[in-house]
Amino acid sequence: MSLFFSRLCVGVRSSSSVSFLLLSNGFSTSLRQTSPCHVLGARPCLEFSEHNRLGTLSIGDVNPEKHCVTRLEKKVCVDLVHNDLSDSSVVTIGASHGWVASLNKDDGILRLHDDLNPYALYKDPICIPLPPLVTLPHCQTKIITNVSMSSPSPEDDEDCVVAVKFLGPQLSFCKPAGKKSSKPEWTNVKIEYPCFYSSRVMFSKYYNMFLIFGSGGHLICAFDPTSDDLVYKSLRFENPPKLPTHIRELMNSCCMSQHLVESSTSTNGELFLVKQYRKTADIVEGVAKMKTEYVMVYKIDEQGNGVYTQDMGDLTMFLSNSEPFCIPSTSFPGFRPNWVYIKDFDETTFVDVELDGCPFFGLVKKNPAPYYIPPQNIVDD
Repeated sequence: MSLFFSRLCVGVRSSSSVSFLLLSNGFSTSLRQTSPCHVLGARPCLEFSEHNRLGTLSIGDVNPEKHCVTRLEKKVCVDLVHNDLSDSSVVTIGASHGWVASLNKDDGILRLHDDLNPYALYKDPICIPLPPLVTLPHCQTKIITNVSMSSPSPEDDEDCVVAVKFLGPQLSFCKPAGKKSSKPEWTNVKIEYPCFYSSRVMFSKYYNMFLIFGSGGHLICAFDPTSDDLVYKSLRFENPPKLPTHIRELMNSCCMSQHLVESSTSTNGELFLVKQYRKTADIVEGVAKMKTEYVMVYKIDEQGNGVYTQDMGDLTMFLSNSEPFCIPSTSFPGFRPNWVYIKDFDETTFVDVELDGCPFFGLVKKNPAPYYIPPQNIVDD
């Protein structure tokens, strides 16, 4: 795939000073890691009040062999878990590397929290306020599509970059732990093409770049955090599957969203494009509850082709309001290759792409905090 991204320079729209450095993904089989989990909720403490909005965190093990619920002693801010609290001024807007991002409606400040990470410190949760948002002309910073981070250590890694994708053309970056001698600032860039306005941003660890796929289009946008340039590259789709008529009709009746997902366990930086087709399963008080009906997976090859596949190798994939991720199935007993776990505010769904791309289990159920937490390294004392 290095050939594909080395050719990105051909599609530079602005000054071509971007350096594309290929980095080792640093994966080590000697690291002991926790199993992926998901946030179930927070039970308010007995002393819960207007001035004390703490609750005890509950998590679920995603492993189908365990499928257990753990109620932790860890106390978290209930507002981070339950966005439906009418008197809350805090809205969670996504997660990355186990850190949850929130936007305060009162002061407009974006903050990073490790409260919902069950493996972070119990007694001393970290909250990192980011600089006040700067709105570019003809853009907005009130509605955020998602947040992505280049490393799991925004509190002490000076090279960690936080990217915020807003609905519309604005994309913003900052280094929370930048140079200690100066305050962090936002770097704001404007995306040229409307097909990226509703897309999500993700960080490629292998290529050390932030990537965005154009919604409904055939373009990938890349941003090197060491420069201010956006680079665009067209993507071609190869070997489209011959789908039965009823599947094509189902897809035509759905809303389609797209996700770029990288396998960080691979030495060659495998990158997948996942097309998720959803439709209304129920309407409650005038609000549509969506459910996944079909999933298609494309692997991006060295030539920049999206090659349809039903074999992701030894990988299990997780899609939620966190940044999507993969795990090696054989390294986590109980997980199966080619499965896609999906969690959103109104659904929990499992798909086996090796079969026909249709969910073999789907449940329309309220999830107050639809975040899959990726494996965390276990550090021995």
